Amino acid sequence: MSSLASRLSERARRQIVKSQLELQDAIDGVLDMSIEQDSASHESVNESLLRSEIQDQLSGYGPLQPLLDDPAIEEIWINTTTEIFVAKSGITQKLEISIPQELLATLVEKMLRATGRRVDRSSPFVDASLEDGSRLHVVIPDITRNSWSINIRKFPRSVYSLEDLVQIKSITSAQSNFLKDAVTAGKNILVSGATQAGKTTLLCALLNEVAKSNRIVTVEETFEIRIDSADWVAMQTRQPNLEGVGEISLRRLVKEALRMRPGRIVVGEVREAESFDLLIALNSGLPGLCTIHANSAKDAVNKLCTLPLLAGSNISAEFVNPTVGSCIDFVVHCQMLSSGSRRVQEIASVSWDLQTNGLEVNQVKL
Repeated sequence: MSSLASRLSERARRQIVKSQLELQDAIDGVLDMSIEQDSASHESVNESLLRSEIQDQLSGYGPLQPLLDDPAIEEIWINTTTEIFVAKSGITQKLEISIPQELLATLVEKMLRATGRRVDRSSPFVDASLEDGSRLHVVIPDITRNSWSINIRKFPRSVYSLEDLVQIKSITSAQSNFLKDAVTAGKNILVSGATQAGKTTLLCALLNEVAKSNRIVTVEETFEIRIDSADWVAMQTRQPNLEGVGEISLRRLVKEALRMRPGRIVVGEVREAESFDLLIALNSGLPGLCTIHANSAKDAVNKLCTLPLLAGSNISAEFVNPTVGSCIDFVVHCQMLSSGSRRVQEIASVSWDLQTNGLEVNQVKL
């Protein structure tokens, strides 16, 4: 944002507070006054662009608003007031802009206002969903060294279908048909991959293959999943309040989901002990899907065998491993290429071999 736009935005904000003016009236007033007082500073300025910058500052998210509006930008992250980056098609770009720390704090507070979440010394991390579905993550000092660390992960405004993913070459026709049949048959599917590999996009595409008569219940840390379904309940976790109470964990949400007559249960991402509750749900015959961070399909299965052990010292590998083998039908591993494009690298079947008492993870050849 230009210094002129920043000054005029502050004047307009004071006018709105002091005189209770409408937004557009306040902008018109400060522009007219500025032109009268210093017409020379406006000679080389695009007034339409200047007006847009002021409006973004007052009603949107200031200098971040154009980045949020740009459909080509997938993610925005801020390391310091002068180190601001975006990712386009998986490629990182550093922007030649700076945002004062006070303004960053104001913008974060504005983003969190409608979420009921907070970030302060007692709670220096926060995850939240913005109104457009983007995911916000913030870390503040003294956890970070000096500056606030801010990440905004944007998601496609339209939900991709498997056919769409075939068109953009993220998945082959054979893989698409196989997964469509697997979802229709109620198979349990684990979607794995690294950060930004396209796990959530693929998960949403798979969920849109679920029959409309099926009730879908999704649980996540923050809302990311989007599907076109008439019978869908979405739940997210909640932070503790200032008194340290009121927290709702992912484990609690998985247990509550089982009481909601789900036709499919979906965990946005398994990271810790909630994986144990998911396995219990799947072991009862309830179809489900989830994502997990891993380097390969086999690593994903190994990780899913390890995470449930965090649920308690009485949970043993002797129970978890065969349960994973009998509950998980397929692992779909996603990969982001060096070019920034995403693709399904492999689909593997999972089973428990009774003769060897071991997990079998075999690539499905299509």
